Amino acid sequence: MSSAPSDASSMRVRELRHFHLEDTSQVERSQWVLNPPNPPPLWIKLLSPLKKTVFFFSSKKKPCLGHAVSFLESLFPILSWFKNYKASKFKDDLLAGLTLASLSIPQSIGYANLAKLDPQYGLYTSVVPPLIYALMGSSREIAIGPVAVVSLLLSSLVPKVVDPAIDPDGYRNVVFTVTLFAGIFQATFGIFRLGFLVDFLSHAALVGFMAGAAIIIGLQQLKGLLGINHFTTKTDAISVLESVYKSLHQQITSGEKWYPLNFVIGCSFLIFLLIARFVGRRNKKLFWLPAIAPLLSVILSTLIVYLSKADKNGVNIIKHVKRGLNPSSAHQLQFRGQHVGQAAKIGLISAVIALTEAIAVGRSFASIKGYHLDGNKEMLAMGCMNIAGSLSSCYVATGSFSRTAVNFSAGCQTSISNIVMAITVVLCLELFTRLLYYTPMAILASIILSALPGLIDISEACYIWKVDKFDFLACIGAFFGVLFVSVEIGLLVAVSISFAKILIQSIRPGIEVLGRVPRTEAFCDVSQYPIAISTPGILVIRISSGSLCFANANFVRERILKWVTEEEDELKGRVQAIILDMSNLMNIDTSGILALEELHKRLLSRGVQLALVNPRWLVIHKLKVARFVDKIGKEWVFLTVAEALDACLSSKFPDP
Repeated sequence: MSSAPSDASSMRVRELRHFHLEDTSQVERSQWVLNPPNPPPLWIKLLSPLKKTVFFFSSKKKPCLGHAVSFLESLFPILSWFKNYKASKFKDDLLAGLTLASLSIPQSIGYANLAKLDPQYGLYTSVVPPLIYALMGSSREIAIGPVAVVSLLLSSLVPKVVDPAIDPDGYRNVVFTVTLFAGIFQATFGIFRLGFLVDFLSHAALVGFMAGAAIIIGLQQLKGLLGINHFTTKTDAISVLESVYKSLHQQITSGEKWYPLNFVIGCSFLIFLLIARFVGRRNKKLFWLPAIAPLLSVILSTLIVYLSKADKNGVNIIKHVKRGLNPSSAHQLQFRGQHVGQAAKIGLISAVIALTEAIAVGRSFASIKGYHLDGNKEMLAMGCMNIAGSLSSCYVATGSFSRTAVNFSAGCQTSISNIVMAITVVLCLELFTRLLYYTPMAILASIILSALPGLIDISEACYIWKVDKFDFLACIGAFFGVLFVSVEIGLLVAVSISFAKILIQSIRPGIEVLGRVPRTEAFCDVSQYPIAISTPGILVIRISSGSLCFANANFVRERILKWVTEEEDELKGRVQAIILDMSNLMNIDTSGILALEELHKRLLSRGVQLALVNPRWLVIHKLKVARFVDKIGKEWVFLTVAEALDACLSSKFPDP
């Protein structure tokens, strides 16, 4: 019974609203368009992104202590969820962290070798950055540490600055400086909400870049897998294959002996790792098998070499791994000299690649768990961890897809799993580095090779080809650029194609002739909806672009004038009015306004009336300031296309 009065009252409200809309005249509705509130000034637009960063508070009513707590919880997300952290979650995180460490330790050593650094620096990178990220990061699943692509990037770019064979200390110092610059760039992107810069490396370009990098990384591992002593410093596929052939030929035919035992050990354990990976993928309950297989391979191969004394029979081994915690590297950073500019450039490239990979990994697993990942906070966390890493003998760290997948499969609940992993690596550095002396280099190569299939996504490349051919061009351009030229050229090609796509879309925006769909009030593109009915003598045109600016204004003007001419030739009569639907137009600059003025003059000379429909907030403000509204007449600005069409049909236009 009580619901009846409420239903009646809601019906009366709807009726009043209906009658109110019925009573408003077309003139009054045009005034709604012509007299919106003034848009915010430029300085507010420039500063508004800063208000959303962690350094500003969302509520002005909180006391000072509340602001401080809000600031700390925003900067360190661990403070907000650790209050409700339970022992059951820690059990899951402990298991996940230990499983993660079993994969991270051998991979970190292998990636340090790929980056042309001593093995301990890979382990150092799996200690400090994960601890910092656990405090500041918002992803629960992402596993932090060294990764293959960034290691390849450093090994291909930094040797152009300092040769690691001639000056290993100088090379290491430049790597630490690059890491500092990468962290500074990443933190800056996060603070000033510049995450859109990372988006210039599109998904399609990233797929191609990762695939090309994976093949190059695989070819680089032939040195360790085959036990080759002389190897090229170039990274393109042709140079690497040529170097492998020449080195093998020289070692086999000359007095310098080639030892096939390296290849036998490497291939044997590579087959074991790939089988473990296959079994783990087929049976989700055995997720731990591919995770523990690399560590098991290291232990078994080390025992085999030690017991058989294979190192004396030509098997290359790691030898000394420095024991102890991360030493300070603050005094090794280079802020003076000729290499600073080059280190900053490499740092920027590394920062973008590392962020793109980490955010892509984090968001994919966050979507599975059903929570949102703040990209700007992730950038700040990544930046802070790499800045701290550069001061503690680490190189550029980011989120690893393979280790994150293991962390997720192991049932991690929070980023505590990263802390458990870091503590386990610390114990390894303190207690077990001596045991790595006899670990064969071929095992490191096989561990890296076993992780590479996850970087090559053929099904995604096929999907990109089906959906968007231009995106596929960026994908294949990045792939061939990395594969046959260099890493930086591959990146440049990918970004250039992405920019070209944006440029073409802005220079050639969508301009559509609209018609009314029968039995509706909707006006749609006549090319997409052939049943849409056009009104003879009146052209309804929609500009489907976010901005009418210097890049596309002349194109839009000439296209409209061309359509007027074509319409008159087809009808064998004149066009009486052009209705310009500006609903999709978000902004306009002075070139766009000049193009509209020129269009208006040309149409007036032909006796054609110009009408504007629903110009957006900023657009109508600029058109009023430029007095363009006064030139066409305020009575020719409408809220809807239907009103503009009715006005044109009821008007008597003079002959030109």
